[in-house]
Amino acid sequence: MSESLFVLTGGPGAGKSTLLEHLHRQSGLNIVEEGGRSIIRQEIALGGDALPWANRAAFCQKMFEHALESRDQALKAGGIWLFDRGLPDVLGYARLCGLAASVELLRAAQELRHARTVFLAPPWEAIYCNDTERRQDFAEAQRTATVMRAVYEELGYRVVELPLESLEARAEFLLARLGV
Repeated sequence: MSESLFVLTGGPGAGKSTLLEHLHRQSGLNIVEEGGRSIIRQEIALGGDALPWANRAAFCQKMFEHALESRDQALKAGGIWLFDRGLPDVLGYARLCGLAASVELLRAAQELRHARTVFLAPPWEAIYCNDTERRQDFAEAQRTATVMRAVYEELGYRVVELPLESLEARAEFLLARLGV
């Protein structure tokens, strides 16, 4: 049931992955790691160009495939799942990059739903940093969060913003809203 598939979205560097890893370690919750980072690592290792700084359309397609596959696997496994980005994030990425969204992506984002409540990690300059896979500046992180919120709201999701507080406080906030 899609109501057990919760999404954590937002811009890069807002603490999404750290929070999900913490929840998994502390509470044993099922998580789905962000597809973008693993795709970047794979493409670099293989010498591929499906990278956000090389071939954004190919990168977008790979993220779409990852989102479909991970959603399907979570549904088959059952239980509550927390996703580091969902299908609508791929639509948001396409919008940010000026890419035309495929009919398949649009249909999937509209029909293959996640839980109605989506959590947004807002831009937080105090914790933002770049790394090998995250090359965006903070201004782009802010734009990304704005676009992700808009995409989810346009698709009828209720977006709940995480507080700019400690990792533990954010985890408590999320767990309380999940009823876990």
